[in-house]
Amino acid sequence: MTALREVAAYLPPDRVPLDELAPRFGLTERQVRLFRRFHGLDQVCLDTGGTLLDLLVGATDRLETLRGQESRVRYVIYARGMPVAVPYPRNPLRELCGKLGLDHALTFTVTHQACATGLLALDVAGRLLAADPDPEALALIVSGEKTFTPDAMLVPDTAVFGEGAAAALVGADGPRDRLLAYASSVRGDFDGRLIIDPELAARFQYEYPELLTGVLLAAVERAGLTLDDIALVLPHNVNSVSWRRVAKRIGYPVEQVLLDNVAVTGHSFAADPFLNYRTALDRGRLRPGDRYLVGAAGLGATFSAMVFEH
Repeated sequence: MTALREVAAYLPPDRVPLDELAPRFGLTERQVRLFRRFHGLDQVCLDTGGTLLDLLVGATDRLETLRGQESRVRYVIYARGMPVAVPYPRNPLRELCGKLGLDHALTFTVTHQACATGLLALDVAGRLLAADPDPEALALIVSGEKTFTPDAMLVPDTAVFGEGAAAALVGADGPRDRLLAYASSVRGDFDGRLIIDPELAARFQYEYPELLTGVLLAAVERAGLTLDDIALVLPHNVNSVSWRRVAKRIGYPVEQVLLDNVAVTGHSFAADPFLNYRTALDRGRLRPGDRYLVGAAGLGATFSAMVFEH
């Protein structure tokens, strides 16, 4: 049974208010107010002087249990929301492995499910570890990206992306944070650039709550649980209002949805589930034995959810 051994997070110190970002995207004062008051977005993290490698190193440097166990890491998986991250022939993943002493590991990137790719990477890691002949083998998942284009920083009237990174050390089994269930739904009919296709964007926003609700409930059911058994929901940080609507739709207490990071970090691509897990742990929101639900959505579109036992 796949288990998280440790999760680390890195958030750059720079916090940029939406007002300062507005000219870059041509946002009006009204649109900025909408993001703040309606979506709960106020500022984003940006590593203005750093590279993508700097982000990933910032997260992996905080993984205490990785030190001394490098030889056990068989797989390094980069969960990425954008299909392209750096100009060819740069390869920050291989550079990261060199810094960490993981050149022996099998390394690759998954990016097929946009911002839901973090959960896909966990599923892939679990499958690889289950088939590995060494029961002590480990996988390292890293996530986090630079907001280097308008498409990489803004979903119109919905979300603003920030720069943060996370790293997760994963085992085939473990005493805590064991994966109980995974559900995913791919809707290719939503493939397209929402920023230039208002009709597609409107249809996506209309169907989004139902589609996300569907995978959340499916994951809980596959775990053999009900929502009453779920102590906490870890969302992706797209905005607050969408999660309030989803919570109301499924009859789940919104105060048990961890929305702490939405206003201060922005949407950190595929890293959100790991960033929010770290926040929940650091703030004492998870107790031994708690079952928690993780949800994510990626443009294109993929809706995914996982249930864990802490």
